[in-house]
Amino acid sequence: MTPSLSSSSDMQDEEGPVLFEFIVVLKSDPHGIQRLPDTFANFVAGDERPRSLHLREDDYGFYRWIVDVIYDARGKMYLHIGWEKFARYHRLEAGFVLVFSYFGDRDMSVKVFDETRCRRNYHDDSTDEDDD
Repeated sequence: MTPSLSSSSDMQDEEGPVLFEFIVVLKSDPHGIQRLPDTFANFVAGDERPRSLHLREDDYGFYRWIVDVIYDARGKMYLHIGWEKFARYHRLEAGFVLVFSYFGDRDMSVKVFDETRCRRNYHDDSTDEDDD
């Protein structure tokens, strides 16, 4: 399965400081739409509600997943189209803990911790960029 990615050249070269950080514990269906905390929804709604967020694995800025954001009638914020692909690609399961860091301009990193509460790493030390 190929992720929907945008190249790092389309995004900021440097992240800057973390503007907002939160934890989500995945419930029974980690592949379904995922609700984000109300405090975060209020924080990003200050200017204009974003229609999408750009997720990436923490420490691996060259993979960016564009995930659509939807809001219900009460203003609750959810990750929608694109989230299922992100969740399946990262083999997310109920009980996993995700740490989201928001850098502004719709850019977020995600750290994944499995059921043992140990951080999951999805890449080894060699990447395509290292191959000559």
